[in-house]
Amino acid sequence: MQPPTWDILKIAAYSYLLGSIPFGYILVRIFRGQDVRTTGSGNIGATNVSRTSPVLGVVTLILDALKGATAVLITRMLFPSRSVLLAIAAFMAIAGHVFPVWLKFRGGKGVATGLGSFAVLVPNTVLAMVAVFVVIVLAFRYVSLASILTVALFPLIAWALHPDTANSRLLIVLTAASLLIISKHHENIRRLLEGTEPRFRWRKG
Repeated sequence: MQPPTWDILKIAAYSYLLGSIPFGYILVRIFRGQDVRTTGSGNIGATNVSRTSPVLGVVTLILDALKGATAVLITRMLFPSRSVLLAIAAFMAIAGHVFPVWLKFRGGKGVATGLGSFAVLVPNTVLAMVAVFVVIVLAFRYVSLASILTVALFPLIAWALHPDTANSRLLIVLTAASLLIISKHHENIRRLLEGTEPRFRWRKG
């Protein structure tokens, strides 16, 4: 049964607004008096924030994940047993983080927000994704490479571990969310191919 258009629009609106809260930008502005977009990669996500302050980077990671999880949890409460609507909430939360209206649609790459939303939507898949991510980071120390490969594998892992994702519409939305996140890593992909992508290092402070 096709979900009512009004329900889809309502979910899209509140999920986008939740996802668009730029926690990394806000935290660095408050505690460091800086615009995180002028340092490092210019990204508002946890990885770039951690280059200014590892503590703020961790807080940003948690908050960005929570806003994705919250969008899906609200949708689950309002529309139980509608997995496609939950996936739409996840996609729109990620889109909000990537294209926040408050920062002229220049946001982050959506990895943490995707992690939070997927953790509610397909929890077993996220555990596998975290394991893959950690192994790649430890092996190569490229956060971008770990993010790209982990997200690229997400639809396949979700399909394997959650048979309910065999629903074609749900799988399409999950794949679209993965492609959106990967598309935001185009500069990282270029640098990885050129051998100029910086390896991740923690800074004290």
